[in-house]
Formats: sequence, C-alpha cells, structure tokens
Amino acid sequence: MIVLGIDPGTADTGYGLVQSNGCRLRAVGYGVIQTRPSDPLERRLAEIHGKVAELLDQHGPEAMAVEELYFGTNVRTAFAVGQARGVIMLAAGQQGIPARSYTPQQVKSAVCGSGRAGKDQVSRMVAMLLGLPTPPTPDHAADALAVAICQLNRSPLDRALAAAIGSAG
Repeated sequence: MIVLGIDPGTADTGYGLVQSNGCRLRAVGYGVIQTRPSDPLERRLAEIHGKVAELLDQHGPEAMAVEELYFGTNVRTAFAVGQARGVIMLAAGQQGIPARSYTPQQVKSAVCGSGRAGKDQVSRMVAMLLGLPTPPTPDHAADALAVAICQLNRSPLDRALAAAIGSAG
C-alpha cells in the first residue's frame, strides 16, 4: 500500500510517499511544493492543486493523509493554510482517493510515541522507520512522511473496523 502524506501550506507544502509492505516501510519519494509569495493566492492554490494531482497520477497511492491545522495566534495564516488543505482534499476527491486528516499530536504520537515530540525528534524517527541514512529535509517533507506513516500505522485498525462493521450490517 502507498500513502501520500501532506503537510499543507501556501508557501511550502510538504509531501511524502510511503509504501508499506507488511511491517516494512519505504520512502517512495518526498519533497516540497513551493509557491511564490508574490503570486496571487488563487494562482498559488491552483499550483498546489496541480502538483498534488500530478503526484496522485504518477504514484497512484491508495490513500492520502493530510495534517490538520495547528491553530496558533495567526488567524490569517490559519485561513490560508485551510484553503491549501481544501485544494489538496479536492485533488484527492477528484481522483476518488480516500483522504484522512490527523492532528500534529496524532502524527507525533504515531511516529515518536509522544504527541509532544519536537521537529528534530520526528525527523530522526522518520529516518529510522524508513531506513533513510539521514533525516529527510526540509522539515515540511519530513512532516509529510510522518503523516503518511501515521496513516499506515492506522490502516490495519481501519481495515479491522470496516470488516467488523461490514459483518454486523
């Protein structure tokens, strides 16, 4: 199973593709979709949507996982990131790919065992779990890989719940 993990943003959207083969995880690819701050927001959102759609076309993941907003003190940034999440979810919906959202605490807990882990700890654990020689950079890409790992860790539970619900109905 291949999962596309996304760490959304309007300037930098991290992406990470992780393949699960039994208990083994492997990074298929990762990076950052960058947009120019000088471009109008609608153009930046269109670019993010287009690049995510390309990733879905190229790699054919079976699922997408997107990090939820961390709502800090900057409301304006939160709205912009919410719009980026929207076009990312739209790309998944257009291709019929299921998409789940995870809070930063859920992602950190799935990767590090603690929802309070720091960025450095997350990137080191991502490298260890994926067998990478060094932690992935930049941070947005490492975070996106962590989101994909979170989904893959949850997938067996999701399948068991779906089977239980299906047999009960």
